[in-house]
Amino acid sequence: MTERLDRAGLQVDAVLARFVEDEALPGTGIEAGTFWSGLAGLLADFAPQNRALLAKRDAMQSKIDAWHIARRGQPHDHAAYKAFLAEIGYLLPEGPSFSIETVNVDPEVAKVPGPQLVVPVTNARYALNAANARWGSLYDCLYGTDAMGSAPPSGSYDRGRGARVVARARVFLDEAFPIVGTSHADVRRYLVKDGALLVDDLPLVQPEKFVGYRGNPKAPDAVLLRNNGLHVELVFDRAHFIGSRDQALLADVQMESALTAIMDCEDSVACVDAEDKVGAYRNWLGLMQGTLSEAFVKNGRKIDRHLAADREYLDPNGNPFTIKGRALMWVRNVGHLMTNPAILLPDGSEVPEGLMDAMVTVAIALHDLNKTEGMRNSVQGSVYVVKPKMHGPEEVAFADAVMTRVESLLGLPANTVKLGIMDEERRTSVNLKECIRAAKGRVAFINTGFLDRTGDEIHTSMEAGAFSRKDFIKRKSWITAYENLNVDIGLECGLSGKAQIGKGMWAMPDLMAAMLDEKIAHPRAGANTAWVPSPTAATLHALHYHKVDVFAVQARLAKGGRRAHVDGILDIPLASFKAWNRAQVQREVENNAQGILGYVVRWIDQGVGCSKVPDVNDVGLMEDRATCRISAQHIANWLHHGVVSEAEVMEALRKMAAVVDRQNSGDPVYRPMAPAFQGAAFQAACDLVFKGREQPSGYTEPLLHAWRLRVKAG
Repeated sequence: MTERLDRAGLQVDAVLARFVEDEALPGTGIEAGTFWSGLAGLLADFAPQNRALLAKRDAMQSKIDAWHIARRGQPHDHAAYKAFLAEIGYLLPEGPSFSIETVNVDPEVAKVPGPQLVVPVTNARYALNAANARWGSLYDCLYGTDAMGSAPPSGSYDRGRGARVVARARVFLDEAFPIVGTSHADVRRYLVKDGALLVDDLPLVQPEKFVGYRGNPKAPDAVLLRNNGLHVELVFDRAHFIGSRDQALLADVQMESALTAIMDCEDSVACVDAEDKVGAYRNWLGLMQGTLSEAFVKNGRKIDRHLAADREYLDPNGNPFTIKGRALMWVRNVGHLMTNPAILLPDGSEVPEGLMDAMVTVAIALHDLNKTEGMRNSVQGSVYVVKPKMHGPEEVAFADAVMTRVESLLGLPANTVKLGIMDEERRTSVNLKECIRAAKGRVAFINTGFLDRTGDEIHTSMEAGAFSRKDFIKRKSWITAYENLNVDIGLECGLSGKAQIGKGMWAMPDLMAAMLDEKIAHPRAGANTAWVPSPTAATLHALHYHKVDVFAVQARLAKGGRRAHVDGILDIPLASFKAWNRAQVQREVENNAQGILGYVVRWIDQGVGCSKVPDVNDVGLMEDRATCRISAQHIANWLHHGVVSEAEVMEALRKMAAVVDRQNSGDPVYRPMAPAFQGAAFQAACDLVFKGREQPSGYTEPLLHAWRLRVKAG
């Protein structure tokens, strides 16, 4: 039985109560009684509103389903459909122009474009890696990936490959920091003289790009450069195995990489009870206090990982200054849908998890806000909260009101909490301007995310007909309209220079050459940040922000007006060609089934909320609940419209379960699904597919949580 403690009329799991009182609150200036009574009042006022908003989602979905069912077999009438959505309040009128009023935004968010990491906060090692990914070695990332076109060699250091790495890095330096009359490849000496950087006695073409150094100006240990707001550090070391063989003693090129990192309490974690939530909150606390550490063994050597210290330099005139050694950290709270047994309300119902997250994560952030020196997250005195899976302006206004109450309860100035609005549900996409208006005093981030957005697209239009295959959904007109309109609306609402306009994840962490070819499209599209799956990917993606002046792109786009409109977003990506042969159908279903099973088996059996899952071709893909949602909804849609039978889907699930078992054969704690197919993980995967059509907004969380709780209960 769960031990519960009464706190202001709330029945709080003792694990959570003790964490809050003994660990989270001391040092914040907030008394336990004040915290619990404030939370109780917050829940009394906002939990009913939360439930009403969810009921409104369901009611709208029922009306949309009925509209499509009544017109089944008829040609789609776009104008009538749009008018219907406006009639039911799904599509709202767009109000007058405005600009966001967000202030006290840190430069990593507002002023400097660059990569963004997203990691499960429940994994301390990943969280530390992400925070420390503010800086990364370009040499290491080029050598250790396929970024130069070939996979890294096994065994000892390959001098030939190392030489190619050095040459490639110097090409980058020539592009970003050209020297008058020569190349970085030919340089023998870097020195600082009379406040300027001289390279073999020659100046940079743009001398202002030199911003600092360490050590002796005549033979510096490091030279700090800056391009498009991003820093690059040249490290010199004659004792280093690379520097000792380099004519200029250049041992490494350190790139400022992940400017921001999202510590995720949502899609990439598996938090189903108080024990899990405290694990997430405790790591967030360590990050805000600056004390989080993790010991692990790598290649037979014990490593103790801590948060990186700030970097110290002298400016060109010899005056000391520092640059952050860590990414600025956001925390992603849970959306409005889920509840959690960590707290029971006076009526015995579970706490809305997003409301609990709001109070606890912001209270923990007081540890950072109370600092005046040392290792700080926000030097502007702000707390950064990403809020996912909101449907339309009313739900954004609700999140804004919740944060206003939290600020009041914790004694914070208005709009201390900055809000990230994830544009990943269709009712938000078609009403984005009004969503931003609803939180115009605290918006500091919007982004697009293909996977959750596609899952919602399929569920919303489930009754409209059979959808295209997943690869073809990406080619339909709606996705271009969605991606373009997000940037256009963000610029119209004044986000440039005040907030992040983001793009989605690169999901293949082992394919860095392909990422270098393709992901430059994000800054070229006017996005001043985009998601990457690893610190290595962050360092390589940073190269794109040196090539593209994002603020110049945004200025050009702002002058051009909108490139897309709501009509394009409402173009449902149904299959225009349905004469698929059985092999094509089987391949699509098996691909979806394999992705679902590969993700769910670790979620249910091991509590792993995000992992690299090999696809049917054994290419590792980063999977989280968003990828699971689209795969489950896609099969559910094809089942519903008779593209595939229930027996065929079950056959595919069983076949792919054996494949997933093989792919995980090296995991000592893995529980095989085949040949019995009776385990909780396999049954959960089946539920996601066969019960997918009836899930709220097609979300996977209710079923995943229910099955995981069964496993944890034994």
